[in-house]
Amino acid sequence: MPLVDHSGLPTFQRLLAEGQDILREDYAQHQDIRELHIGLLNMMPDAALMATERQFFRLVGMSNQIAQFHMHVFTLDSLPRGEAAQAHIAQYYEKFADLKQKGLDALIITGANPVHAQLEDEPFWPGLMEVVEWAQENVTSTLCSCLASHAIVQHLYGIRRCPLGFKRWGVYKHALTMPEHPLVSNLNTHFDVPHSRFNQIDREQLEEKGLRVLAESHKAGVHLAVSPDLFRFVFFQGHPEYDGISLMKEFRREVNAWYLGRRPDYPPFPQNYFRPQVKAILNEYRLRLAYARVHGTEIPEFPESSLISLLPNTWRDTAKSMVSNWIGKVYQLTNNERHLPFMDGIDPNNPLGLR
Repeated sequence: MPLVDHSGLPTFQRLLAEGQDILREDYAQHQDIRELHIGLLNMMPDAALMATERQFFRLVGMSNQIAQFHMHVFTLDSLPRGEAAQAHIAQYYEKFADLKQKGLDALIITGANPVHAQLEDEPFWPGLMEVVEWAQENVTSTLCSCLASHAIVQHLYGIRRCPLGFKRWGVYKHALTMPEHPLVSNLNTHFDVPHSRFNQIDREQLEEKGLRVLAESHKAGVHLAVSPDLFRFVFFQGHPEYDGISLMKEFRREVNAWYLGRRPDYPPFPQNYFRPQVKAILNEYRLRLAYARVHGTEIPEFPESSLISLLPNTWRDTAKSMVSNWIGKVYQLTNNERHLPFMDGIDPNNPLGLR
């Protein structure tokens, strides 16, 4: 069902150009269709700010529920921002204080770029925990992505992530471990998910605190887990929202960091992502880049345009289905009042009625 452009956010025009259904707010107001109001706390750094908007908007907009989706994007004042990002946020983003007054049906919290060894030392920590504590009492379900998952399970359950000692980076096979859960209803039993992280939370840590693991990879570990009540918090450790080109762009940033001396080694390829033809193109580019670095000549252009058509996206259909299931349960459990009294008569420890 369609997204509603109620803010003029440029992301809506980008998605409209891709063929997404986007309704003008004045038109949507005259439609006799249920509204769902979904918050997006965007903590990503400036370079990924708008791409992250598009990625999560796509997943919500592709949901097959009979509803109009109003996306309410906000961020945290404590996050450092450049001038362009600050202007974008000032023009298009909402304030958390206003959203608390209006209410939300559901909430998505993105990852962030960590700079400290301990998450509680990050500049986003106090603001994020304020949002989490409000959501715990006032939002039907909160979907947490990657680093947000790590921070929130630490805050709520005392579970600390473990450093891997390397970057888990690539596309990995996963299997359902609790196929009866409504969030994974009708999903393929085996599917791909991208990962990109230096730290990990393991199944044993989660289950010790009563959380349920719904999908896991033999190689990459847990991807999908839920809070002990089975729905209030949904945790992604991977990045199913990624576009097909996201890991390629991340690889390009790492290559540039090497060229500029910000990392000592040339980055390895993301695992299970680049085809042999892509690797051949990138190996040839590495030779030209090394020559330019030694001789001080202009950096050669990254061959992105040659690679885009060769990059896979083997995870989007599963991601769409899972988010559609999530939205569907939010739809069933909420009404237009958007506050927790709608849970009257529902067991707060098992709102989905699972046995």
